[in-house]
Amino acid sequence: MSQARVPVELADERLDRIVALVADVSRAKARRLIESGGVSVDGVAIVAAAARVAAGAALSLAAIEPPPPLAPEQVDFTIVWEDAYLAVIDKPAGVVVHPGAGNASGTLAAGLLYHWPEIEGVGDEGRWGIVHRLDKGTSGLLVIGKTIPALEALRERIAQHAVDRLYLALVQHPMLIETGTIDAPIERDPGRPNRRRVHPAGRPARTHYSQLATWPEHVLLQVELETGRTHQIRVHLTSIEHPVVGDRTYRAASDPADPGRVWLHSWKLAFEHPMTGEEVSCESPLPGDLVESLDVLGEPETGATPRHEKPGGF
Repeated sequence: MSQARVPVELADERLDRIVALVADVSRAKARRLIESGGVSVDGVAIVAAAARVAAGAALSLAAIEPPPPLAPEQVDFTIVWEDAYLAVIDKPAGVVVHPGAGNASGTLAAGLLYHWPEIEGVGDEGRWGIVHRLDKGTSGLLVIGKTIPALEALRERIAQHAVDRLYLALVQHPMLIETGTIDAPIERDPGRPNRRRVHPAGRPARTHYSQLATWPEHVLLQVELETGRTHQIRVHLTSIEHPVVGDRTYRAASDPADPGRVWLHSWKLAFEHPMTGEEVSCESPLPGDLVESLDVLGEPETGATPRHEKPGGF
């Protein structure tokens, strides 16, 4: 355990930036240390990387253990599009994107390294090539950086909201407003570390949605992310009383259309190629388990449902 004081020049900065500078580690490592409970401020453990800390506050930092080297493994995913700089891949539900607590092996990161050994060293240690992530239970498209310039440019485009990320989500309860935007900040739930919540002290988060099909007690939405907070779609939709079907973390009610996982699919990615200027647009067919869950509901009262052949054909 090391001790330090927050210098005046870092007053009211984010905690992850302060820890990164004080401990001389990357922001990603600082964030992992904070979220694992390894940072205390004036004797109180803080798990929110975005917390602001006053000058002179006493920091206590647990020893930062280097993560074990990422070993390549053969992991299931589909390559949708690629060139020398990047790739768009389709992740099955059930695959964790990168190693973490309780998920040391079988991750997408290990599968990427197996398929593209040359990406070692591109990006964050143990997360080579990863630009953004999907939750374990979410299926669909991710973009991967195969070179450092491509990865950094892709991250910058996502930060600038210059990547179109469209999802399909089946939610509970009829909606009064067919199209809307949820603009509500999100933070880690201090009482339940594996959950997030809407809170004024959180980081800005914005989600756009529109109805595609309706049933008496369900609505199929197309959802577009403007920001990319952890669990953003799930938290935002739960906050307006429309939890995603199958979302046990946020306590969605028992449901006949429950596919046994969160009913959420990243079906489209579109962006300007950061190195060539080419327009890249990829779609992912709706997985079979989600098609079957829609079949349980029968024909919708309004709108239409996407099928395997035309995930965007609505």
